[in-house]
Amino acid sequence: MSFPNFFDEVRTLTLYDPLAEFLGAAEDGLIEYTYHDAVKLAGHSCPTIAGAYLATLKALERLYPDATPERGAIKVSFREHATSGVTGVMANIATLLTGCTHDTGFKGLAGRFDRRNLLFFSAAIGGEMQFERKDNGASVIAAYRPEQVPSDPAMKELLPLILAGAASPDQGAEFGRLWQERVRRILVENVDNPALVVLS
Repeated sequence: MSFPNFFDEVRTLTLYDPLAEFLGAAEDGLIEYTYHDAVKLAGHSCPTIAGAYLATLKALERLYPDATPERGAIKVSFREHATSGVTGVMANIATLLTGCTHDTGFKGLAGRFDRRNLLFFSAAIGGEMQFERKDNGASVIAAYRPEQVPSDPAMKELLPLILAGAASPDQGAEFGRLWQERVRRILVENVDNPALVVLS
């Protein structure tokens, strides 16, 4: 299995998972997540997957400025319904990274490690996504603005050809290259662009 080389340049995210520590699944409960993990979960790499990964990363950096984020102790809320647009796709990535689930997660042991009731949709929040620490109630709103990193104009010409089955192999390969080049610019060149992931 091989991925585009730039995947290795994407900032990683380390979380402390007390359940993983309790069960001996990870030394000291520390788990490092990479963009590779998000792509494996989704089965593809696109601006939406990149945005969900980056928004979660930036929100947790804001919520835990001097500490390792605790997986399973973060509530994630979405303003839109789960089936609206790409909300569900972004929620899957948030679940991967934070452990949040609606009602399908681990039920816990003796009242500890419960991963349910941490993911919410159609929430009355002041933005697209909200991340909230369970321990102190600190929260941050994250809004992803992919238009800040536009696609190459050539993609508009290539996409209809590919969808119609009329593209050559070289054209198909070029489309894929340009697609991933936009993802690279989102995750590598613009990782700290405050206009791409707006936090409040």
